[in-house]
Amino acid sequence: MASQYQQYSAVRKYWHLMRPHTLTAAVVPVLVGTATSKLFLLGSEDHLNLPLFLAMLIACLLIQAATNMFNEYYDFKKGLDDHTSVGIGGAIVRNGMSPKLVMNLAIAFYIIAAILGIFIASQSSFWLLPIGLVCMAVGYLYTGGPFPISWTPFGELFSGVFMGMFIIMIAFFIQTNNLQSLAFWVSLPIVITIALINMGNNIRDRVKDKESGRKTLPILIGKNNSVRFLGFMYIVAYLLVIYIAFFQPGGSIFYLLALLSAPMAIKAVRRFKRNDTPQTMMPAMAATGKTNTFFGVLFALGIYISALLGGI
Repeated sequence: MASQYQQYSAVRKYWHLMRPHTLTAAVVPVLVGTATSKLFLLGSEDHLNLPLFLAMLIACLLIQAATNMFNEYYDFKKGLDDHTSVGIGGAIVRNGMSPKLVMNLAIAFYIIAAILGIFIASQSSFWLLPIGLVCMAVGYLYTGGPFPISWTPFGELFSGVFMGMFIIMIAFFIQTNNLQSLAFWVSLPIVITIALINMGNNIRDRVKDKESGRKTLPILIGKNNSVRFLGFMYIVAYLLVIYIAFFQPGGSIFYLLALLSAPMAIKAVRRFKRNDTPQTMMPAMAATGKTNTFFGVLFALGIYISALLGGI
């Protein structure tokens, strides 16, 4: 019985190390990009390439998990993580995992993702290799290197663009072997919802981050303005869905399914307004992740239903 508990505890440590609540930020763009590609695969012999979809999905999950591990490693090395830290991070300081093991796991995940990337490129275009390498480099440089992106006001922008837009465009391209403007447009709301996960994290951690020398956006503009910005950008994301549904070629009323996630976004904003300590803002932080998940899955579902009903 004790042995089973120890095994369960070990599995939980590794699971928490990957920060599972963030992994949907890797899943959602693949779903949206692939669903959008279905709009342009309407011939009787044109079907989604399932092996490429699965390879893309697994590669993105591995890169996201590895990025979280790099974050874990460098936050520990730079003294940002200690026993007072809140959140699902802290595998090194709270769960006793060795820094070397965390780094080695991240590298192993990157290697597997690179192998999957080679397979994807071999089935579509080798031009994807340098693009994939740039995305992986950004994942590492987000917290690694001499000038970590996460220490600047541009963390939200980088996470949104590289995790949202780039993944959607690649997922679309590997299915269709071309790019369409609709893929760009549908990526914009996802860029926003992913970026706001990052912003929620930075709002929560702004006091400790400032003490450590970081200059994130919430540190520069303050908590109240950050929460206002969070709410404004959620409004922009939903307005973009409405614009795409009615004013872009290929748009459909089914895209409006994404609007059903609005109560979760409202909940995130209200929780940030009401609370001001890292611990009490944890539910608000979780709500930003859930908003991205529900928004993205509903958006992808609406796009896919439109494709099944005839699409463009």
